[in-house]
Amino acid sequence: MSMSDRPDPAALKKRQKTLEAQAKEAQRTIDELKARDALKTQFLSNISHDLRTPLAAIITHAEILREGIVNGGQQLLDMIDEILFYVRSASDQVTLARTNFSITEVVDQLRLLNQALAAKQGLTIERLNGDDLPPVYADRDKVKHVLGNLIGNAIKFTPEGGRIWIRFTRRGRNADELVVEVGDTGRGISRGNYELIFREFAQVDASPSRPHHGTGLGLAIARKLVELHYGTIWVESELGKGSRFFFTLPLTATK
Repeated sequence: MSMSDRPDPAALKKRQKTLEAQAKEAQRTIDELKARDALKTQFLSNISHDLRTPLAAIITHAEILREGIVNGGQQLLDMIDEILFYVRSASDQVTLARTNFSITEVVDQLRLLNQALAAKQGLTIERLNGDDLPPVYADRDKVKHVLGNLIGNAIKFTPEGGRIWIRFTRRGRNADELVVEVGDTGRGISRGNYELIFREFAQVDASPSRPHHGTGLGLAIARKLVELHYGTIWVESELGKGSRFFFTLPLTATK
């Protein structure tokens, strides 16, 4: 090799410095992106805490005041929870903590929690069956959220003297899938709105004068939670003849 063919040490050193600078810049960009992601997660955590804490205090102290304050505070808290869940789900931050548990116990807890409100409106809430069911394999809190939303909607849209029920059916080749039904004798839903009610921010009656208010996210969130369990959710209804909402969950065999 001639002297002219040998690499120029100065050029090599310059190239090395350029590569080192590029590597540092790439690392800086990576660190910045990680920091932004951490800030986003921290923001969601902080806003959840900052909003829930004062509202929870308002609800606690308002229990000795007028019932309207309590109901309004709880409604606001529920709306905030729905919005925060929607933000987390849009960022793929919702995960499942599956365990084996009794779904009838969850239903009975929700019946007890809603008993006073239902009685005030002259409604009955019944669990028609399920004592012999094996455990379901799912995220208990998220299933409770779905059931709470469906039962709450049934109470909201069923007139005085009406009836609400929860019923279970097993299906599948090995009866390893549970169909949960929440039905009511309320005002019903037209077939043309079956899909609309599961859309984000959508409401059948979106007028400012509507008697019931909300974010329009409740059923959209319920569908998201059910689909995270690889289940499905749907409605069967007719105007003036009530509604029946169904969703599916996996069952585990009793050992």
